Amino acid sequence: MAVKGGPADNRTRSIVSICIVIGLCCFFYILGAWQKSGFGKGDSIALEITKRTDCTILPNLSFDTHHSKQGSSGDLVSPVKKFKPCPDRFTDYTPCQDQNRAMKFPRENMNYRERHCPPQKEKLHCLVPPPKGYVAPFPWPKSRDYVPFANCPYKSLTVEKAIQNWVQYEGNVFRFPGGGTQFPQGADKYIDQLASVIPIANGTVRTALDTGCGVASWGAYLLKRNVLAMSFAPRDSHEAQVQFALERGVPAVIGVLGTIKLPYPSRAFDMAHCSRCLIPWGMNDGLYMMEVDRVLRPGGYWVLSGPPINWKANYKGWQRTKEDLEAEQNKIEEMAELLCWEKVSEKGETAIWRKRVNTESCPSRLEESTVQMCESTNADDVWYKKMKACVTPLPDVQNPSEVAGGAIKPFPSRLNAVPPKISNGLIPGVSSEAYQKDNKMWKKHVKAYSNVNKYLLTGRYRNIMDMNAGFGGFAAAIESPKSWVMNVVPTIAKIATLGAVYERGLIGIYHDWCEAFSTYPRTYDLIHASGLFTLYSNKCSMEDILLEMDRILRPEGAVIMRDDVDVLTKVNKLARGMRWNTKLVDHEDGPLVREKVLYAVKQYWVGGNQTAAS
Repeated sequence: MAVKGGPADNRTRSIVSICIVIGLCCFFYILGAWQKSGFGKGDSIALEITKRTDCTILPNLSFDTHHSKQGSSGDLVSPVKKFKPCPDRFTDYTPCQDQNRAMKFPRENMNYRERHCPPQKEKLHCLVPPPKGYVAPFPWPKSRDYVPFANCPYKSLTVEKAIQNWVQYEGNVFRFPGGGTQFPQGADKYIDQLASVIPIANGTVRTALDTGCGVASWGAYLLKRNVLAMSFAPRDSHEAQVQFALERGVPAVIGVLGTIKLPYPSRAFDMAHCSRCLIPWGMNDGLYMMEVDRVLRPGGYWVLSGPPINWKANYKGWQRTKEDLEAEQNKIEEMAELLCWEKVSEKGETAIWRKRVNTESCPSRLEESTVQMCESTNADDVWYKKMKACVTPLPDVQNPSEVAGGAIKPFPSRLNAVPPKISNGLIPGVSSEAYQKDNKMWKKHVKAYSNVNKYLLTGRYRNIMDMNAGFGGFAAAIESPKSWVMNVVPTIAKIATLGAVYERGLIGIYHDWCEAFSTYPRTYDLIHASGLFTLYSNKCSMEDILLEMDRILRPEGAVIMRDDVDVLTKVNKLARGMRWNTKLVDHEDGPLVREKVLYAVKQYWVGGNQTAAS
């Protein structure tokens, strides 16, 4: 008999590890073949996967042979908790933007459309059901122009925006012609107009913010120019607009400029945009323009298209008085001057301003005593923080031509270059060497992932989320025009790294995973989480986080989680009760590493047929 931990025991672990990898390859191969059609039901595929990936695991195989025994054996034998489906009325449930709860809050400054999350006792502990008839989205780029009606069955925009070319209903699909209120000839021609002033083509502009995005056609058409737009719009200002954007495969979140700061770091975006977004830019002492200034990179561009620009020629069509429109534009012009934005173009109904590269190149800022500078020492501390009518100061420079905070390379060079926030020592305790080591590690991890999930780098997964993004190493390692990653930096993370993520030419958001994310259900194809459950241990319920992951993950979507073995053992047990097929495998460096990887695929099931795939 072999001694535990001896050669025979090692051979057993090796055989089992190989078996698991082979099983996972079959698992994803079958799943990918099924999903290419755009349709699928989990019952038959789950059965077939089970048949092809069955691998007898010896009863004495456990992590006890080379890891702590604490809690392991009990977790493996205890019964799995089965989560029931929520009632069908919750199919599009957005917990922190629930309309019934929203109406209890003040309407002033759009407060009621901001995040208002349910207390713990009101949280749903069930699985949000997809609508009956739900199908896999079309692959990109077809998804940019077509969305299955069954996935987002709301026709009001096809009536409200019929003459503005937003969206058209055609049989069992919606078609998105690429039009918009301010670009009736299409987003491409509108972007061409902007590109005649703004350096979009050469990689200088890589990240953009679209406030009041509608169905995000502007962001959708920027993608082929290698520009990533973070689009946001309030829940149901127009029905399901953000849901449409994400179904199309375009980055978007539910959000609004209201009373709290935007969940993005300072100096993040190369360009900000408002196309008839109905935001009162001149009100509240220029509060909203100051918030755009905070998130706009030095040298970045702000585009305002629609009222009140060129009001003299358009006031009749806008059904507002000349006096009202003139006063509004005057306020915007005055605030832009105080912010030291240089107006570089005004053509038709579109005006473009450019933010100065530093304070030294802004004489009026130095002389203007009425401009109040923000006192906070951390401009990235924004989670649920109230906006204030003050200007976020820029880092000091040595001469008038230097870019405050450091110059950034054009994309794609900036993707793997050391971000200025790191090279300039603005992220405490993080060196250029540590950043480069992190990059190397994530390339290694992603290579291991792709050996198991053969579809990771193929474009099969369009909307991807990294729930604990760090420096964006995972997103950088899989960067491709075929997909995009929402890099989430938890608000409780020890280091605020999101600014560096943006300096790489990636996009992301701050979020606290003890609360629901600001998106509709079924809006992500793949979710990655590294160290997330360890980070949130003793902060909030593992079950709540997993249920939120299930809410935002598409049927037949994939999950990859890295964490300590004891943590993932508990996660695995809960995941199996959520109709996820799972496989727990060793770290790529071998079985002696405590960190493991849990792969999962969410089964296909829909509302109205809640006994399926149970």
